[in-house]
Amino acid sequence: MEQRHLGRTGLRVSRIGLGTLTWGRDTDEHDAADLLKAFWEAGGTLVDTADVYGDGESEYLLGRLIEGLVPRRDLVISTKAGSVPDPDRRFDGSRGHLLSALDASLARLGTEYVDLWQVHAYDPGTPLDETLQALDIAVSSGRARYAGVSNFCGWQLAKAGTWQLSVPGARTRLASTQMEYSLLQRGVEREVLPAALDLGIGLLPSSPLGRGVLTGKYRSGTPTDSRGGSDHMAPFVEPYLDEAAGHIVDAVATAADGLAVTPLQVALAWVRDRPGVAAPIVGARNAQQLTEALSVEALSLPDEICQALDDVSAPVHRYPDQDWSTL
Repeated sequence: MEQRHLGRTGLRVSRIGLGTLTWGRDTDEHDAADLLKAFWEAGGTLVDTADVYGDGESEYLLGRLIEGLVPRRDLVISTKAGSVPDPDRRFDGSRGHLLSALDASLARLGTEYVDLWQVHAYDPGTPLDETLQALDIAVSSGRARYAGVSNFCGWQLAKAGTWQLSVPGARTRLASTQMEYSLLQRGVEREVLPAALDLGIGLLPSSPLGRGVLTGKYRSGTPTDSRGGSDHMAPFVEPYLDEAAGHIVDAVATAADGLAVTPLQVALAWVRDRPGVAAPIVGARNAQQLTEALSVEALSLPDEICQALDDVSAPVHRYPDQDWSTL
């Protein structure tokens, strides 16, 4: 699998990443082992997790597998911290919480360091410089090799990235921002992606298949064995089952028919090759789904297909997202 630099750093990652959101909850150890082995054998390196996935079980399970199945040195392990199970405070970006969470993640993963550590979301209750200082400490102490953020809007990312670059050598450059990005969710193109490109921050798209909807599996209803058919994941999928999304899914299916590939492959190839994207994170539920996703390595969409998909899914850009003189 082709490797790409993560942002303007020396860290190289596979251009498809393996997500572990369901590990330890919907994905058991046997299926997780199959996924990780297939990913590794295909040349994949980037494995993404978080301290809250499965209430920590995702990290614990990944740690067990890299101990006996896949060499630690062959993987780029990314985890996140900052989300908390508190209805009154969903995110805690305080220095104390983040560093304690990192130590707990390392213990579950059974490793001395993570390759990439990301703040899971912006915390308006903590000064941003305090949150970012936790990244500096993590890297300077050797507990993380690189650092990034996740779910920061445009101004938040621009502020964080600029702050880290303002004292060269003393602060850790942001390597990444992890955001939802797909043909069904192109909101990052308004301000997040331009900020990332300007600051040299690599984009790691989550839910690149539109929470599974872009595979076309929901065109004739909701399969009972799908995420949309499960009680705890149905609300996650439901926003992308409206009429507007249906038109985009139909266009993806039409493109797939013309190229003799699957809708999954078309949707994934589109987001993988967007400007600024380092590696879409694929959260396959089984090895069969992952194998189909990994087969996109050999696929490059023709320019006319990309343009047609761009047109049918184009987000609305109005003031002040574009040059005011053109309005």
